[in-house]
Amino acid sequence: MWAQRELQLSGRSRGFHVVTGEIVDALPELGGLEVGLLHVFIRHTSASLTLNENASAAVLRDFRSWFDEAVPEEAPYWTHRDEGSDDMPAHVKSSLLGSSLFAPIAQGRLALGTWQGIYLCEHRDGAGPRTVMLTVWGEERQGG
Repeated sequence: MWAQRELQLSGRSRGFHVVTGEIVDALPELGGLEVGLLHVFIRHTSASLTLNENASAAVLRDFRSWFDEAVPEEAPYWTHRDEGSDDMPAHVKSSLLGSSLFAPIAQGRLALGTWQGIYLCEHRDGAGPRTVMLTVWGEERQGG
């Protein structure tokens, strides 16, 4: 079984945002799979995806702090500033984290670790909605 869906995530502030629930809600087909894979791809170059701890808001804040320090906006070497001072740093951060991820599916659910969640990593101030392409494939459950 294959299914594919485009999901529009609402605009969010710069930072790291757990979106696991929104992704699961957009994919009713998950419940019908015994075993499979979910591929999540973001269709933007200034936002990214990652999988990490979802239990502590401090983790989300610390991720933002580290990335803002590691990839500073006002660095003298940036030449691409067409859309503002956060534009090129956002592209670099996106490249560091990546535009897609995979997650396993087992017995009708995402088989994530206890403390794992899928993050939308928003690297711009005032960014609008973000679009992700969700692709699910796997073996259907017996009787389902």
